[in-house]
Amino acid sequence: MEESADGKAKKAGARLCCLCHQKKAVLKRPKTLEQICRECFYEVFEEEIHQVIVENQLFKPGERIALGASGGKDSTVLAYVLSELNRRHNYGLDLFLLSVDEGITGYRDDSLETVKRNEIQYGLPLKIVSYKDLYGWTMDEIVKMIGLKNNCTFCGVFRRQALDRGAALLKVDKLATGHNADDIAETVLLNILRGDIARLSRCTSIVTGEDGPIPRCKPFKYTYEKEIVMYAYFKRLDYFSTECIYSPNAYRGFAREFIKDLERIRPRAILDIIKSGENFRISTSTKMPEQGTCERCGYISSQKWCKACVLLEGLNRGLPKLGIGRTRGLNNDDKKDTKKTNGTKSIESKQCGTLDF
Repeated sequence: MEESADGKAKKAGARLCCLCHQKKAVLKRPKTLEQICRECFYEVFEEEIHQVIVENQLFKPGERIALGASGGKDSTVLAYVLSELNRRHNYGLDLFLLSVDEGITGYRDDSLETVKRNEIQYGLPLKIVSYKDLYGWTMDEIVKMIGLKNNCTFCGVFRRQALDRGAALLKVDKLATGHNADDIAETVLLNILRGDIARLSRCTSIVTGEDGPIPRCKPFKYTYEKEIVMYAYFKRLDYFSTECIYSPNAYRGFAREFIKDLERIRPRAILDIIKSGENFRISTSTKMPEQGTCERCGYISSQKWCKACVLLEGLNRGLPKLGIGRTRGLNNDDKKDTKKTNGTKSIESKQCGTLDF
């Protein structure tokens, strides 16, 4: 007599998938704690992302979409899943990989090799832009000048603008990034801790930068980092897993550890923090920065000079702390001095980027 699958599972002490009730459960979903089989995990993981895309109308047929590609788990899974969903649901999108070479020896050069393999594996065109070409500096050179403190400030500001400039070169309609639920929950906490009202009001938005040159979207807004890792592992995707050598003590890392502690106690804590961020209301009496353009490079900025130009000016003048912290651009005296600086390059000779916005 043949035994039922249920009988076999019970005899072996195994638990059946709580979704299909046929196959053996091989994992517990971090988000819901459901015990499910591999096939059901693939299905619910991809379907949830598809529903986020559809419900939020992230894309329109015929659009050109750049995918921020670092070679890490998030961007690799994003490229794979969006390629699959684009074919399966006929989104009608033209997808491109866009990478930024910060110039970090032993880290970014290795991860870019992964991205180049992804280009072949997924059949997606790849564009790489570099800090050296855009700003005249690599992160190795910047860290050599300023040390390991505040280096993430330079890198974050430069990378954001580099992605926009790369997207402009590709002539895309939108930039999709691999920011996941954990990332967004961390950002909510960081903005609260910093008292950054302007960023707090927009950090949970699934689409940002609509008033800028190229809008950005986050298809993984509600996707847990652990599930992205599981998906990449079970699908045997080719990704780069080493952390940046310059960010072991980054401020965000402390928020990340706090989020993970909360998740261990209550898995829904990540989604609850995002929901709280979505429900924040900014007082009408709060003065918000007005969006304009940088006088030097034309990039979007709420000040006369964008943050990248201020940081770059500090580097070129040998004053790397010039744009760190609460500094809001350069004062008039500093601007007058830029042309008189001896022995260092002025921003006149190297603006922050080579594209006009």
